[in-house]
Amino acid sequence: MLKDRRKSSRIPVSGRAKIQAHAGALPRDCWISDISDGGVRLHTEHVEVPEQFTLVLADTTARPRECRVIWRLGCEIGAEFVDRSEKGFARNLAGPARR
Repeated sequence: MLKDRRKSSRIPVSGRAKIQAHAGALPRDCWISDISDGGVRLHTEHVEVPEQFTLVLADTTARPRECRVIWRLGCEIGAEFVDRSEKGFARNLAGPARR
């Protein structure tokens, strides 16, 4: 059995976001399927995702997050947040129904 190495629990969500490769780059669409305080699982189609990128969340109250790719599996990407950690970030983003 594989051991879960996450530092915080993941929360299933279904939401849009954008991946921005670097400042000035055109943001590309992606879909978030789960999120935790430490990272996110993304789904992309026909998008080249660099090893490091900025994730621009559709929720305009959440600031963009700096990410690093941890794993890739087809159109799925697991990324960790490399900017300042925010305790409760995932639950706040997921909304009251997920609390």
